Amino acid sequence: MIANRGLYLRRRLANAVFIALSLGAALFGLIWLAFILGALLRDGITALSPTLFTEMTPPEGTKGGLANAIAGSVVMSAVAVIVGTPIGIFAGTHLAEYGRHTKLSFVVRFVNDILLSAPSIVIGLFIYEILVAPMGGFSGWAGGAALAVIVIPVVVRTTENMLLLVPNGLREAATALGAPQSFVIRSVTWKAARAGIITGVLLAVARISGETAPLLFTALGNSGWEPGKDFMNHPMASLPAVIYTFANSAYEDQHALAWAGALLITATVLVLSIIARLLEQKRT
Repeated sequence: MIANRGLYLRRRLANAVFIALSLGAALFGLIWLAFILGALLRDGITALSPTLFTEMTPPEGTKGGLANAIAGSVVMSAVAVIVGTPIGIFAGTHLAEYGRHTKLSFVVRFVNDILLSAPSIVIGLFIYEILVAPMGGFSGWAGGAALAVIVIPVVVRTTENMLLLVPNGLREAATALGAPQSFVIRSVTWKAARAGIITGVLLAVARISGETAPLLFTALGNSGWEPGKDFMNHPMASLPAVIYTFANSAYEDQHALAWAGALLITATVLVLSIIARLLEQKRT
């Protein structure tokens, strides 16, 4: 009895220590997050104004806005999602439904894990070599392609994981009714995993929202917005690149615009994360 009581007390003590360490680590992270958000709100809100969304990025020593940078980020992110999402969904579907245990699937998962952890600057250099250099200049297409390469592995991993969570009984029931596998995937498994797949796409958008390095090597930047059918063939401004440039400027007006751009990106990522969390709760 005494030995059991001693063991119980040691376990209680160890449990209390681990809980205290976990709470301390969580509070430590939350404190720094609060400092970051506080700095963004303090310096970013003061620069928010209608001109931020209507005027182009200004030259040094003048006032302006971020209209071209916001539009460029939206356009290149849209290109990345349009290109990367179908590829990621179909690749994840193959891994989960057709080739779970094949050698090809093992290779694909391995390469996908490398892409997930690869520095974005390496992806920017890769797109520079295969698109920017042959095309003879920076462009919005190259920027969208670089972001698409970042989107694909996120969507692949999420799609595969969400499809693997779908009970096999649903597949077997549909197959027992005579439905081919392609119909089962479209009408049963994709629908069952729809919320999770959409969550993965939103997380991919949040991932590319603040990427700077690949855009510096592909889209570079532009102080204006060139209308026309071939506007994607020219260098294109983006919020991350403008923030990087203006943060290194010697002018306070550009510092204020950099803070405002950082606040916009943070708010976008926060909204996307909340939507993804709500969709995940709906799925579970």
